[in-house]
Amino acid sequence: MEGRIEEHPILQFKRKKKIKFYFEDREVEAFEGETVAAALHAAGIRVLRHTPNLGRPTGLFCAIGKCSSCLMEIDGIPNVRSCMTKVKEGMRVRRQKGKGDVL
Repeated sequence: MEGRIEEHPILQFKRKKKIKFYFEDREVEAFEGETVAAALHAAGIRVLRHTPNLGRPTGLFCAIGKCSSCLMEIDGIPNVRSCMTKVKEGMRVRRQKGKGDVL
């Protein structure tokens, strides 16, 4: 888990149980209680979706559910804010294509 803060001079991190979920059919490790976006960031995955009109990559931006940069398809449901959604064991996450139309 390369993008995770392990030590901090002031803060302490109490990690919960390690779990696994799938990002585009790739197994990813996370800790219970963290968001999908945080777990993907820790795994080195920075592009969460591509903009509908120009196809530009977007990643984690506000991290508080106010923008649309982190919209992803989670367990088959499009337009889910990955910065607000807690990761679950076995969850299936995909980058969203276009406006998140269900095919």
